[in-house]
Amino acid sequence: MNKSFYHYMMKFRHALKKDEISTFANHAYDDHAFPKNSVDYHEISSYLEMNGQYLDSMSTFDKAWELYKQDV
Repeated sequence: MNKSFYHYMMKFRHALKKDEISTFANHAYDDHAFPKNSVDYHEISSYLEMNGQYLDSMSTFDKAWELYKQDV
């Protein structure tokens, strides 16, 4: 079973280095409607396009997704 994207992102929460991915992880944690069990790029990106006002750019999600795919 693959780790969900959300659970993967939680390792970036409260990082000492405050970058766009750690900021994204902190906001995703606070977003109670985030698709926490999803491993599907399209499901998560569609959700963020409609509800991810905390993202400055979807490119942040794309960078995080690339890290996720490399590690999982």
